[in-house]
Amino acid sequence: MRIVQLLKRQTLCVNALAARLNVTPAAVSQHLRVLRAADLVVATKRGYYVHCAINGETLAAWKELADELLTVKSE
Repeated sequence: MRIVQLLKRQTLCVNALAARLNVTPAAVSQHLRVLRAADLVVATKRGYYVHCAINGETLAAWKELADELLTVKSE
């Protein structure tokens, strides 16, 4: 969740995420792998670095599903 929150604000590389989260780059990479597999994060290579950003379309779709799931409908 913290990675998603950071990436909603700006595109960041693995090392920048690791520094902000106070975890190892390896740990961030593992989490990003899962987020990329879920199509929630997209990665773009820039020189030696891979910059990650939120996939806004996927995030919006997940939000819609979560809203439906968490909305209590009175009968």
